[in-house]
Amino acid sequence: MFLLNTFWSQLWQTLNRWDQALFSKINTEWTNSFFDNVFPWYRDSNTWIPLYLFLSLFVVFNFGWRIWSWVLFFIITVTLTDQISSTFVKVWINRTRPCQDAALVDHVRLLLNYCPGNGSFTSSHATNHFGMACFIFYTMRSHFKQWNYLFFMWAATIAYAQVYVGIHYPLDVLGGAVLGSGIGLCTAYIYKRFTGLPPLLTEKKILSV
Repeated sequence: MFLLNTFWSQLWQTLNRWDQALFSKINTEWTNSFFDNVFPWYRDSNTWIPLYLFLSLFVVFNFGWRIWSWVLFFIITVTLTDQISSTFVKVWINRTRPCQDAALVDHVRLLLNYCPGNGSFTSSHATNHFGMACFIFYTMRSHFKQWNYLFFMWAATIAYAQVYVGIHYPLDVLGGAVLGSGIGLCTAYIYKRFTGLPPLLTEKKILSV
């Protein structure tokens, strides 16, 4: 047991050093003025309200109000990703954010006007957005087709922005991506298994996506 504990302790110390080194690269070296101005705005959930409105119009226009079950499962996905990450994982792991870490705080470029006070692992932004991306991908891929992969790019860039602005480590967003994708995959499977998309209102798909 002692040897096992020693192994895990050394493994975590090594991963943590790599994580901090990569964080420093992203936050302080791989930077430019354009990203400095864009990423604080880009990572904000309110920025993407037009996208959520577009998705709402897309599904209603294509499927009518029979799509209510898809909307419900989408909301369930977002709720689960947010609550599992914020209420359970963050509290259990209780990792200090880089912008609050005494060893790093003088070297962090914090591009927001605040440093969140809750735990760092997992990133709820990454968890939420990868959960949404995964749910949309597995339930709507026959309609969005090749554009479906853009949802994962969208989630990945938001996750990257969390590191860039100085409030998360790379492992935080990687863990959030894995957790969110797992939740999105589960809710998508349950939705498709027990409900599934209703028939299109017309043969022609909206916006020809």
